Formats: sequence, structure tokens, C-alpha cells
Amino acid sequence: MFPLARAAQSLVARGIRHAAVRQAHRKHEPTFHDKYGTMVLLGGAAMFSTVWGYVLTQLNMEWGISPVGRVTPSEWRE
Repeated sequence: MFPLARAAQSLVARGIRHAAVRQAHRKHEPTFHDKYGTMVLLGGAAMFSTVWGYVLTQLNMEWGISPVGRVTPSEWRE
């Protein structure tokens, strides 16, 4: 059993080495992310900032509203 396991292990190791050598000699072609990744990221950040900048400045939101001093109790009706 031991010689069979050792032979199988050497076949697997040889296959892994062969695949590594094959990939090392292949030319690296730039992918979409290599070409445009930074521009897409910056474009998304600019769009995000623009939309939230508009929302926070143009919609008349009051931040931290508290009813203290603004709400007065109405007269009790019987």
C-alpha cells in the first residue's frame, strides 16, 4: 500500500508543478479590473458623494429635532 500511495503523491505533485510552470510562462492579459478598476471605483465614489450631498443640502431636513419647548399641550375637551 505504501508504494502505491507514494506513486500517487508523486503524480499529484508533478501535476501541480506542471500547472505552475505552464501558468508562469503565459502572458498576463489585463482584465477589466486591471484596466478600469480604479476609474470605476472613483466614479462610484463621486456619484455617491454627489447624490448624498444633494440629499443632505437640498431636502429641508431638520437634524436633531426635539419636541422640548416646541410642543404645547392642547386644551382638554370634555
